[in-house]
Amino acid sequence: MIKAVVTGHSRGLGAAVAAELMARGIPVLGVARGHAQACEGMEQAVVDLGNGAALGAWLAGPALRSFLAGCDTALLVNNAGMVTPVGPLAGQDPLAVLAAATLNVAAPLALSAAFAQAAPQAERRILHISSGAGRSAYPGWSVYCASKAALDQHARAVALDGDPRVKCVSLAPGVIDTDMQAEIRATPDSKFPLRQRFVDLKEGGVLVAPRDCAVALVDCLLARGFGREPVDDLRNPRA
Repeated sequence: MIKAVVTGHSRGLGAAVAAELMARGIPVLGVARGHAQACEGMEQAVVDLGNGAALGAWLAGPALRSFLAGCDTALLVNNAGMVTPVGPLAGQDPLAVLAAATLNVAAPLALSAAFAQAAPQAERRILHISSGAGRSAYPGWSVYCASKAALDQHARAVALDGDPRVKCVSLAPGVIDTDMQAEIRATPDSKFPLRQRFVDLKEGGVLVAPRDCAVALVDCLLARGFGREPVDDLRNPRA
Protein backbone atom coordinates (compact mmCIF):
# COMPACT_ATOMS: atom_id res chain seq x y z
CA MET A 1 0.00 0.00 0.00
CA ILE A 2 1.22 3.50 -0.90
CA LYS A 3 0.55 6.55 1.28
CA ALA A 4 1.63 10.15 0.68
CA VAL A 5 2.27 13.27 2.74
CA VAL A 6 2.02 16.59 0.87
CA THR A 7 2.85 19.98 2.36
CA GLY A 8 1.13 23.13 1.15
CA HIS A 9 -1.73 21.01 -0.18
CA SER A 10 -4.44 23.65 0.19
CA ARG A 11 -3.71 25.53 -3.05
CA GLY A 12 -1.59 25.76 -6.18
CA LEU A 13 0.75 22.95 -7.12
CA GLY A 14 0.33 21.23 -3.75
CA ALA A 15 -3.43 20.97 -4.24
CA ALA A 16 -2.92 19.60 -7.75
CA VAL A 17 -0.39 17.01 -6.54
CA ALA A 18 -2.67 15.89 -3.72
CA ALA A 19 -5.59 15.55 -6.15
CA GLU A 20 -3.50 13.56 -8.63
CA LEU A 21 -2.27 11.18 -5.94
CA MET A 22 -5.80 10.56 -4.70
CA ALA A 23 -7.01 10.05 -8.27
CA ARG A 24 -4.52 7.18 -8.43
CA GLY A 25 -5.92 5.68 -5.23
CA ILE A 26 -3.16 6.91 -2.93
CA PRO A 27 -4.31 8.26 0.47
CA VAL A 28 -2.91 11.70 1.28
CA LEU A 29 -2.08 13.49 4.51
CA GLY A 30 -2.06 17.19 3.71
CA VAL A 31 -0.07 19.51 5.98
CA ALA A 32 -0.61 23.26 5.68
CA ARG A 33 -1.63 26.40 7.58
CA GLY A 34 -5.24 25.96 6.45
CA HIS A 35 -7.65 23.27 5.34
CA ALA A 36 -8.34 22.34 1.76
CA GLN A 37 -11.84 21.30 0.76
CA ALA A 38 -12.54 18.00 2.46
CA CYS A 39 -12.58 14.97 0.17
CA GLU A 40 -12.44 11.22 0.39
CA GLY A 41 -8.93 9.85 0.65
CA MET A 42 -7.45 12.86 2.42
CA GLU A 43 -6.52 13.53 6.01
CA GLN A 44 -5.43 17.04 6.95
CA ALA A 45 -3.22 18.55 9.62
CA VAL A 46 -3.27 22.30 10.23
CA VAL A 47 0.34 23.22 10.98
CA ASP A 48 2.15 26.48 10.35
CA LEU A 49 5.28 25.15 8.69
CA GLY A 50 6.90 28.57 9.00
CA ASN A 51 6.74 28.27 12.79
CA GLY A 52 9.49 25.97 13.99
CA ALA A 53 7.96 25.48 17.43
CA ALA A 54 4.56 24.57 16.00
CA LEU A 55 6.06 22.12 13.54
CA GLY A 56 8.23 20.60 16.25
CA ALA A 57 5.21 20.05 18.48
CA TRP A 58 3.32 18.33 15.66
CA LEU A 59 6.27 16.13 14.73
CA ALA A 60 6.62 15.09 18.38
CA GLY A 61 3.05 13.77 18.29
CA PRO A 62 1.71 10.53 16.80
CA ALA A 63 -0.01 11.88 13.65
CA LEU A 64 2.71 11.16 11.09
CA ARG A 65 3.55 7.68 12.34
CA SER A 66 -0.14 6.81 12.68
CA PHE A 67 -0.94 7.88 9.12
CA LEU A 68 1.96 5.93 7.61
CA ALA A 69 1.32 2.75 9.60
CA GLY A 70 0.94 -0.32 7.42
CA CYS A 71 2.16 1.16 4.13
CA ASP A 72 4.73 -0.54 1.90
CA THR A 73 5.76 2.68 0.15
CA ALA A 74 5.65 6.11 1.76
CA LEU A 75 5.87 9.34 -0.21
CA LEU A 76 6.69 12.84 1.05
CA VAL A 77 6.25 15.87 -1.21
CA ASN A 78 7.88 18.94 0.35
CA ASN A 79 5.96 21.53 -1.67
CA ALA A 80 5.26 24.40 0.74
CA GLY A 81 7.47 27.43 0.17
CA MET A 82 7.63 31.19 -0.27
CA VAL A 83 9.53 33.54 -2.58
CA THR A 84 9.61 36.53 -0.21
CA PRO A 85 11.52 38.49 0.97
CA VAL A 86 12.49 39.90 -2.41
CA GLY A 87 15.02 42.70 -2.93
CA PRO A 88 18.64 43.61 -2.25
CA LEU A 89 20.19 42.34 0.97
CA ALA A 90 20.25 45.75 2.68
CA GLY A 91 16.49 46.09 2.25
CA GLN A 92 15.47 42.67 3.59
CA ASP A 93 13.56 42.39 6.85
CA PRO A 94 15.61 39.98 9.01
CA LEU A 95 12.45 38.47 10.50
CA ALA A 96 11.10 37.83 6.98
CA VAL A 97 14.38 36.12 6.13
CA LEU A 98 14.04 33.95 9.22
CA ALA A 99 10.46 33.03 8.30
CA ALA A 100 11.47 32.11 4.74
CA ALA A 101 14.40 30.00 5.90
CA THR A 102 12.15 28.16 8.34
CA LEU A 103 9.46 27.40 5.76
CA ASN A 104 11.73 26.73 2.78
CA VAL A 105 14.57 24.88 4.47
CA ALA A 106 14.10 23.94 8.13
CA ALA A 107 10.59 22.55 7.66
CA PRO A 108 11.32 20.20 4.74
CA LEU A 109 14.54 18.96 6.33
CA ALA A 110 12.86 18.30 9.68
CA LEU A 111 9.87 16.67 7.98
CA SER A 112 12.18 14.47 5.93
CA ALA A 113 13.96 13.20 9.04
CA ALA A 114 10.69 12.57 10.88
CA PHE A 115 9.20 10.90 7.79
CA ALA A 116 12.17 8.57 7.38
CA GLN A 117 11.81 7.49 11.01
CA ALA A 118 8.01 7.21 10.98
CA ALA A 119 7.78 4.39 8.42
CA PRO A 120 10.83 2.15 8.96
CA GLN A 121 9.02 -0.77 7.36
CA ALA A 122 8.43 1.03 4.06
CA GLU A 123 10.36 2.22 1.06
CA ARG A 124 10.48 5.99 1.62
CA ARG A 125 10.55 8.47 -1.24
CA ILE A 126 11.10 12.17 -0.53
CA LEU A 127 10.50 14.80 -3.21
CA HIS A 128 11.63 18.36 -2.59
CA ILE A 129 10.02 20.93 -4.90
CA SER A 130 13.10 22.90 -5.88
CA SER A 131 13.62 25.56 -8.56
CA GLY A 132 16.00 26.70 -11.23
CA ALA A 133 16.67 29.51 -8.74
CA GLY A 134 18.59 26.98 -6.67
CA ARG A 135 20.97 26.42 -9.56
CA SER A 136 21.26 29.94 -10.99
CA ALA A 137 21.48 33.13 -8.93
CA TYR A 138 19.00 35.96 -9.58
CA PRO A 139 19.16 39.56 -8.31
CA GLY A 140 16.68 40.19 -5.52
CA TRP A 141 16.21 36.49 -4.82
CA SER A 142 19.17 35.79 -2.54
CA VAL A 143 16.98 34.15 0.11
CA TYR A 144 14.89 32.12 -2.32
CA CYS A 145 17.94 31.00 -4.34
CA ALA A 146 19.81 29.98 -1.21
CA SER A 147 16.88 28.06 0.21
CA LYS A 148 16.32 26.05 -2.98
CA ALA A 149 20.05 25.34 -3.28
CA ALA A 150 19.90 23.95 0.26
CA LEU A 151 17.25 21.43 -0.81
CA ASP A 152 19.42 20.35 -3.74
CA GLN A 153 22.39 19.74 -1.46
CA HIS A 154 20.22 17.89 1.04
CA ALA A 155 19.10 15.46 -1.66
CA ARG A 156 22.68 14.92 -2.84
CA ALA A 157 23.85 14.18 0.70
CA VAL A 158 20.94 11.80 1.43
CA ALA A 159 21.90 9.85 -1.70
CA LEU A 160 25.45 9.53 -0.33
CA ASP A 161 24.05 7.99 2.87
CA GLY A 162 23.52 4.89 0.75
CA ASP A 163 20.25 3.62 2.26
CA PRO A 164 18.46 1.87 -0.64
CA ARG A 165 15.08 2.22 1.11
CA VAL A 166 15.31 6.00 1.53
CA LYS A 167 15.41 7.97 -1.74
CA CYS A 168 15.39 11.74 -2.04
CA VAL A 169 15.10 13.92 -5.13
CA SER A 170 15.16 17.72 -5.35
CA LEU A 171 13.15 18.46 -8.48
CA ALA A 172 12.69 21.73 -10.36
CA PRO A 173 9.17 21.54 -11.82
CA GLY A 174 9.39 24.37 -14.36
CA VAL A 175 7.37 27.57 -14.35
CA ILE A 176 3.87 26.85 -13.02
CA ASP A 177 0.83 29.13 -13.21
CA THR A 178 0.31 29.59 -9.46
CA ASP A 179 -0.25 32.40 -6.96
CA MET A 180 3.54 32.58 -6.49
CA GLN A 181 3.93 33.52 -10.15
CA ALA A 182 1.33 36.28 -9.72
CA GLU A 183 3.26 37.50 -6.67
CA ILE A 184 6.47 37.61 -8.72
CA ARG A 185 4.82 39.61 -11.51
CA ALA A 186 3.52 42.11 -8.95
CA THR A 187 6.99 42.73 -7.51
CA PRO A 188 8.47 46.18 -8.32
CA ASP A 189 11.35 46.17 -10.79
CA SER A 190 13.48 47.90 -8.17
CA LYS A 191 13.31 44.77 -6.01
CA PHE A 192 13.36 42.17 -8.77
CA PRO A 193 14.99 43.40 -11.99
CA LEU A 194 14.01 40.23 -13.88
CA ARG A 195 10.28 40.75 -13.30
CA GLN A 196 9.54 41.41 -16.98
CA ARG A 197 10.82 37.96 -17.91
CA PHE A 198 8.05 36.41 -15.82
CA VAL A 199 5.46 38.80 -17.23
CA ASP A 200 6.50 37.69 -20.71
CA LEU A 201 6.15 34.02 -19.74
CA LYS A 202 2.58 34.64 -18.61
CA GLU A 203 1.63 36.70 -21.64
CA GLY A 204 3.29 34.21 -23.96
CA GLY A 205 1.23 31.32 -22.59
CA VAL A 206 4.35 29.47 -21.45
CA LEU A 207 3.27 28.81 -17.87
CA VAL A 208 2.27 25.23 -17.14
CA ALA A 209 -1.10 24.49 -15.51
CA PRO A 210 -0.72 23.04 -11.99
CA ARG A 211 -2.71 19.93 -12.94
CA ASP A 212 -0.48 19.17 -15.93
CA CYS A 213 2.62 19.62 -13.81
CA ALA A 214 1.17 17.42 -11.07
CA VAL A 215 0.58 14.52 -13.47
CA ALA A 216 4.22 14.60 -14.60
CA LEU A 217 5.47 15.09 -11.05
CA VAL A 218 3.55 12.09 -9.68
CA ASP A 219 4.72 9.99 -12.63
CA CYS A 220 8.28 10.89 -11.63
CA LEU A 221 7.64 10.17 -7.96
CA LEU A 222 6.26 6.69 -8.71
CA ALA A 223 8.79 5.78 -11.42
CA ARG A 224 11.05 2.77 -10.97
CA GLY A 225 14.13 4.94 -11.35
CA PHE A 226 13.16 7.53 -8.74
CA GLY A 227 16.25 8.64 -6.84
CA ARG A 228 18.71 7.81 -9.61
CA GLU A 229 19.35 11.56 -10.04
CA PRO A 230 19.11 13.31 -6.66
CA VAL A 231 18.93 16.77 -8.31
CA ASP A 232 16.70 16.82 -11.36
CA ASP A 233 14.44 18.94 -13.53
CA LEU A 234 10.97 17.80 -14.55
CA ARG A 235 11.62 19.17 -18.04
CA ASN A 236 14.51 16.78 -18.61
CA PRO A 237 13.80 13.86 -20.95
CA ARG A 238 12.56 10.71 -19.21
CA ALA A 239 13.76 7.23 -20.11
